[in-house]
Amino acid sequence: MRKTTIRLIATAALALALTACGSDSSPATTSDAPAYKITMQRDQGNPRYIDVEVKTDERLHDVFDAVIADLTDEAGYFIYINCATGSTGAEQNRLANGKKAVGRKGAIVTGLNAGDTEFAPVPGKSCP
Repeated sequence: MRKTTIRLIATAALALALTACGSDSSPATTSDAPAYKITMQRDQGNPRYIDVEVKTDERLHDVFDAVIADLTDEAGYFIYINCATGSTGAEQNRLANGKKAVGRKGAIVTGLNAGDTEFAPVPGKSCP
């Protein structure tokens, strides 16, 4: 019994260590992403919209990954990343758009397969 317990603990520790090594393709965590602020989030219904403001146009994909990390309710999510400065209209500030499909309903609304995401920076846009 004691040897089995020690083996289980050692196996769990090894698995944890291997998971922690990760790669560059792993999603960003909130702490990995540049500072951002969610300015609007529709929490019910389908589709759901999330507006995000950033002060830099760097690492926008990391911001997107951090925002969608905890979205688990079955729905189609549309994420709009905007520069916090430099213009008066949200469309003029738009730096990137993204989608996430959670479940069958999310797939129907977004046009993505369930569980998939899509991220697209707006060409030629920057944050002053």
